[in-house]
Amino acid sequence: MIKRKKRIMFKSVFPSAILAGLCISIGCVVNLRVGGVAGAVLFAFGLTTVVYYGLKLYTGTAGFIRRHGDWAMLFTVLLGNILGCGLSALAIFYSKPDCIAPAMAVVDSRMEIGVLACGILAVGCGFIMTTAVQFARQGKMLPLLFGVPVFILCGFTHSIADAFYFLLASCASLPEADIAVIYVAEVVGNFIGCNLYRWMIKADKKA
Repeated sequence: MIKRKKRIMFKSVFPSAILAGLCISIGCVVNLRVGGVAGAVLFAFGLTTVVYYGLKLYTGTAGFIRRHGDWAMLFTVLLGNILGCGLSALAIFYSKPDCIAPAMAVVDSRMEIGVLACGILAVGCGFIMTTAVQFARQGKMLPLLFGVPVFILCGFTHSIADAFYFLLASCASLPEADIAVIYVAEVVGNFIGCNLYRWMIKADKKA
């Protein structure tokens, strides 16, 4: 019975997560090609599409999971998002080679600031994303539209967007081993940021 439930969960969550990764990748592509404030604003199309269709995105899910029972689902979402980004990266590598150089610049910037800084910056992104999604669930889309440009222009790191950037850059050259550690730090940082509000408010109520 448990295995059957897990199979049903996987079949319903994994395709949605792959599609969410594809949507975020679209935002990444326009950001790479346009850049600046305009690129950051247009990136929001990816997340608004995810929210509109109710797709499973790691940073839109991590802040709403239950303490028990949702960890396998969250891992499935992350895996699906990465796969969606990987498929997109392969397509863009062959069809839009002008995106490769800016993607490699993103990787270089992450390597330059290091693991700890990337993890800390990911906390800010996670907090913004959960806040934006919370508003969107209540039918208020402006925080969603503003939240994406804010985290990009602040230089905060988004683990799913970076999955696309890292994988696209990897198609052109073999990545350094440290990039995997940086990516894990971003995943953890996003999770902390996504849950920051819940943890802080809960701690406040206990006081």
